[in-house]
Amino acid sequence: MSISYRNMQAFLCVAESSTFAEAAEKLFVTQPALSSSIKKMEEQLGGQLFSRTTRRVQLTPEGETFLPQAKRLMHEWDDAVEGVQNLFAMAQGRLSVAAMPSFAESKLPGILVQFHQQFPNIRVRVHDVIMEETLQAVLSGRADIGFCFEPESKDNLEFFPLFNDRFVAVMPADHPLGASRTITLEDIVSQPFISPNRGSSVRQWTEILTAEYGPLNIVAETGQYGTIGQLIAHGLGISVVPSLCLEQMLRKGLICRDIENSPLVKRVGMVRANRGTTAVAAQTLWQQVVSNHSTNL
Repeated sequence: MSISYRNMQAFLCVAESSTFAEAAEKLFVTQPALSSSIKKMEEQLGGQLFSRTTRRVQLTPEGETFLPQAKRLMHEWDDAVEGVQNLFAMAQGRLSVAAMPSFAESKLPGILVQFHQQFPNIRVRVHDVIMEETLQAVLSGRADIGFCFEPESKDNLEFFPLFNDRFVAVMPADHPLGASRTITLEDIVSQPFISPNRGSSVRQWTEILTAEYGPLNIVAETGQYGTIGQLIAHGLGISVVPSLCLEQMLRKGLICRDIENSPLVKRVGMVRANRGTTAVAAQTLWQQVVSNHSTNL
């Protein structure tokens, strides 16, 4: 059994009116059409909802019982339709974004401020997590869009490149290598080195590209570049970090130097899952970033 929205609307209007004629006028339908709607609904439910006289229409006891439930159903229906319309119109909604911390601290605020200025009613949730967790959040659906280094495997992912990030050497303010404007990878492998955690894609990539100059002398490892900076500031060793982290490292009073003839360059961009249609808010942010990137080329 399926009672139509129109028939439910007719029932509520008659219940709030004195006569069928009055209800028909409110609904802008003819009285026979309204009577037909009510009759069909009564047939579907299995009994009379109204007692009719020549002067007045009244709810039966069963109709009285059904009335508050019908009102609730109609309100829920109207709220649901309005909610979806608002989502499509970007008048409300949610957007979940994942970003590796270096991007979340440097580039993401500007992107989200511009988006918020245009769509102030979209609530944004930011997951600032390492690259591997960013990709997992996107693939699992916990995040609509991710910002990270280009993944080695793009299975089930779409990647849009934004820029190339050249890694720089970071050392304490009083480190002897700080006297040079640039340093070499040979210099770096000769020093105590603070590395991202074992198993991270950046750790593996760094070890592969520096291997021809010697093994890295890793004395500590951690998951966050902010912690790497703190360990460097306390004199534990040196490291290489994305240029995205440059301001963060300089605020800690550290020295940052370009690496001569360095292959340590990674593409940074947006990722989203290849799972068909995405939410309007996510599509809008993606297109906004793509458009801004094209404008700035």
